[in-house]
Amino acid sequence: MTAADVHPQLQQLLEMAVRLYEATSAEGILLLVEEQLAWERIREMTGTAPLLVSADDEADLAGAGDHGLRAVPLDVAGLPVHERLAQALLECVAAELIAPEAQVVAVYSGFEAGTIDSVSLLRLAEHLGQLTVRDLRNLETKVPLETLKLVVDLAVEIGREGREGKPVGTLFVVGDTRKVMQSSHSAGFDPVRGYGRSERRLADARVREGIKEVAQLDGAFVIGADGTVEAAARYIDASAENVSVAKGLGARHWAAAAVTRRTRSVAVTVSETSGTVRIFHDGEVVLRIEPFRRAMKWKDFEYEPPNPD
Repeated sequence: MTAADVHPQLQQLLEMAVRLYEATSAEGILLLVEEQLAWERIREMTGTAPLLVSADDEADLAGAGDHGLRAVPLDVAGLPVHERLAQALLECVAAELIAPEAQVVAVYSGFEAGTIDSVSLLRLAEHLGQLTVRDLRNLETKVPLETLKLVVDLAVEIGREGREGKPVGTLFVVGDTRKVMQSSHSAGFDPVRGYGRSERRLADARVREGIKEVAQLDGAFVIGADGTVEAAARYIDASAENVSVAKGLGARHWAAAAVTRRTRSVAVTVSETSGTVRIFHDGEVVLRIEPFRRAMKWKDFEYEPPNPD
């Protein structure tokens, strides 16, 4: 084949994707690639349909923009394809290329790595609006699931609502309280100091509203494994040595990575610029949630055992 050629199988899949795009209310076609393709030829085959192209290696996207394709770089190499697709959708929404409630036709390698062989119609509300209990259980942390859910829900609300119309960034560090306190120091004013333990339970709606009111304070909230707010406005002292954080993330995220590397805690950050919620464990981001302007839904992991017959 010449550089201008497209593999016959990919050509058939793109034709199917265009028909599916035209027959539905999809906002565009997402092509998840692992190599550079003949973009001019692909543009010809997809016509006027909005085409998003995503890859882990930016070199694979070279030249795509010259032919009207919207390049969406990723950094999730090695993850299962459904997680790469979810991340690509998140990046598209964050870049305002598609709406959070959109439908997108995806073309990707679903079965064999390196071979594009699948076409799917993805509804973002289903893929990005739910966080499963399994997602948190898979963190393999000693922090109880119910406490993590409380903190994540609160973080998503802060990221989505802000305070008084303004974006708010904050940091929660959950679990391994004694070591977390040893790895941090007070900023001087702690709004939860002096309250009894029963008055600092995160399960109490009044406590959550109070946290929202003071979330813009510098420093971290330290949450016990039982859901008690142990302290607020704590500066993290943990060393960031051997910690790596994605480009563009600030001091709050470095602190989350550092403290979770040094302790057995889980950190939940809210980005002030985007409202994005990230969950850190053992020094790394393990979950990312985009707090769209609708409620996040918790969904239990459904499993049906095989029929013995």
